[in-house]
Amino acid sequence: MQGLIHLSLIIPAYNEERRLPQTLENVLTFVQNQPYQAEIIVVENGSVDRTAEIAHSYAARYPHLSVLSEANPGKGNAVRRGMLAARGQYRFMADADLSMPIEEVNRFIPPARPEVDIVIASREAPGAIRYNEPAFRHWGGRAINTLIRLLALPGLRDTQCGFKCFRADIAEDLFRYQTLPGWSFDIELLYIARLRHYRVVELPIPWYYRNESKVNPIRDALRMAGDILTIRKNALAGTYARKPAPQI
Repeated sequence: MQGLIHLSLIIPAYNEERRLPQTLENVLTFVQNQPYQAEIIVVENGSVDRTAEIAHSYAARYPHLSVLSEANPGKGNAVRRGMLAARGQYRFMADADLSMPIEEVNRFIPPARPEVDIVIASREAPGAIRYNEPAFRHWGGRAINTLIRLLALPGLRDTQCGFKCFRADIAEDLFRYQTLPGWSFDIELLYIARLRHYRVVELPIPWYYRNESKVNPIRDALRMAGDILTIRKNALAGTYARKPAPQI
């Protein structure tokens, strides 16, 4: 495939040897049944298990699947690497657990929906359904979102769901300015998007709780609070102000 294609699916993968095979089978089946061109990019992120081996074994069989290795730890670094390497007109980040069924992806992009700058999956927007989620995880997530809305992103009900779609030009702008390597990178990207007056749409989804989740609500909430302060400091320092494109 040459040039820009319709959709890029970016899957960050850290120690995902158990879940990755079924995830890739599901994603490949989905992509092969679409009328448009798509690519799948797995970004292996310093795993110590067989994640890289499994990903490369699939890439050897499917030409529209590629594997990148990101040496710097952190989900944010992995997603950034994939987004900036992608060639799709629409660039979709998807958690490797597929807690949102991959078939929902078409609801994020034309022609199923009008073109917008950024569409984020929401577990809280009207019409969303959560399956099998323990109450403590739900209310922990609500507490984190309250913190995010108060300090950074008022009005957004769910910034941390791991499924988001960016138009190509928006992705190339935002991810150039991303500085946070870890879990809070979503907040930073959406904060920059607000500074740029990009339109962010929340799309309600069906979401299935996976008990292998790597999220620790208390630890990650504390880390997130510190990251939000960093984001606000960066904004005051002009870190996110647009800079001239590098001269070639």
